[in-house]
This record gives sequence, structure tokens and C-alpha cells, in this order.
Amino acid sequence: MSAINVYQQRPGNDAKAESPLHHADLPSLVGKGRQNAGVTLREKKFLGHLTLRGDGHDPAFAGAVHKALGLELPVALTVVANGDTSLQWLGPDEWLLIVPGGEELAAEQTLREALGEQHVQIVNVSGGQTVIELSGPKVREVLMKSTSYDVHPNNFPVGKAVGTVFAKSQLLIRRTGEDTWELLVRRSFSDYWWMWLQDASAEYGLSIQP
Repeated sequence: MSAINVYQQRPGNDAKAESPLHHADLPSLVGKGRQNAGVTLREKKFLGHLTLRGDGHDPAFAGAVHKALGLELPVALTVVANGDTSLQWLGPDEWLLIVPGGEELAAEQTLREALGEQHVQIVNVSGGQTVIELSGPKVREVLMKSTSYDVHPNNFPVGKAVGTVFAKSQLLIRRTGEDTWELLVRRSFSDYWWMWLQDASAEYGLSIQP
């Protein structure tokens, strides 16, 4: 296998970084900071996003991933996490790794070292997507307005993650806690979904966190 050059893609601290939703904090529409809000929104900014492709049926591949990340390779429609690092199944041979901002280069290097000469693909996609976190007792009601996918706890337990149609477009939904969900959204659609979520959440009381 030929050598692969892995390099730092994150700008230095002297560069002005802007998340996909850096301009979308619109308190005049929602009453930012509302007490006892039924839904709280926040963008989980500047995380590292890496796609990983390999043979999930190969014990050597699964073992190397576990060695590098401390995470078992997730099975279909699930996400696993270790602190702020998560690994989500995207397809039979594809997973999404999310790590704290600034750690994506080290994560890729560690993965490549553990995987050795195995036939794999690792791509840094951090700049093309972001995560919106929804928390609170009324989040499921908002999701029910927005997608036809069944989000009842019997069908969508904590740890499940799916790609589905949401507000006339497509994204990934992950349930990370009893009242906490995450939407993985493409950068080009982030404004659309942000405004949709504000409107859908308004009747339940909405708070936006930085």
C-alpha cells in the first residue's frame, strides 16, 4: 500500500472560525433563555467529523477500530459513544466518527496506525456538516411534527440513529438520552432546519443556548 499523507485541516487559533449556524441566533423570534422551556436548541460547534469505510464483517477491522477508539463497531441503526467521541453506523461498510474539535487529526492518525495495511477509507468531512442538539420534555413532539419516522420510545430507544426525511429534506437523527436528541445536518441546509425547528418548537416554549 502506498503511503498516505495525513495533514491538519483545521485552521490555527488565529483564524476566525464560523460554524454553519454562527449567524442563526435569533432571540427576537423565540424569546431566548425562556425559563422552563419545553425544548432547548444548541449547535454543537466545531466538532471533528470523519467518515470511516471498511469491512465490518472482518474481525481484524473491528478489533483495530476498538483498539484505536475504545469503541465497539456499532451495528445497523445505532450509535455508540465514549465521552465526547461517538461512532455511528451509516451503512454496511461506513461509519461516522465525531470527536471533540481539534482532535480529528490525532483520531485519524491513531485509526490509520491501528488499521495498518487494511483496505480502508477515512475522510475528514468536518466542514460540510454540523450537529444540532435538542433537549427537553417536548422534543419528541417537535420530531413528530417534522418527520414521518416513528420516534416512539418503543421504536426509537436511546442509542438508535437513522437517516430519514425531515422537514422535506434528509438528515440523521440520533437519540443520545431520554430527553436528548441530535440532528446531523448538512451545512447548506442548516439555516432551513434551524428556522424550521424554531417554528415547530415555539408552542412548547423554546430556549436557545450558545
